[in-house]
Amino acid sequence: MTDPNTPQPAAAAPLSHEQDVKWASFAHLGGILGILPSLIIWLVFKDRGSFTNTEAKEALNFQITLTIATVALWIAVTVLTIVTFGIGAVLGFLTYVPWILGVVFSIIAFLQVKDGRHYRYPFALRLIK
Repeated sequence: MTDPNTPQPAAAAPLSHEQDVKWASFAHLGGILGILPSLIIWLVFKDRGSFTNTEAKEALNFQITLTIATVALWIAVTVLTIVTFGIGAVLGFLTYVPWILGVVFSIIAFLQVKDGRHYRYPFALRLIK
């Protein structure tokens, strides 16, 4: 049995508007580093701010899309390299395209969201609803 006098952990306080916008913009900017910043921000703050929830999901969906594209490109370049006896390795630079797109679109999204406006990436699989 639990003691009724034992203090219960308090629920996390909702984010203020400024904090909501700040964490939402960091979720997009974190895309420069990959999928983890967006995932962590979404998991920690999704119930504390609606703007952060929406924008972190958008950033996370975009990062998942880029991760899938990167893996697909690595597989394609590897197969092409094997089939062409190494000549296909010249196309290895293509594996950096998703990262470059991620950096560019993450910065654009950060600049939009830090002003309190929603941002929707031009291409992303909407896996997390």
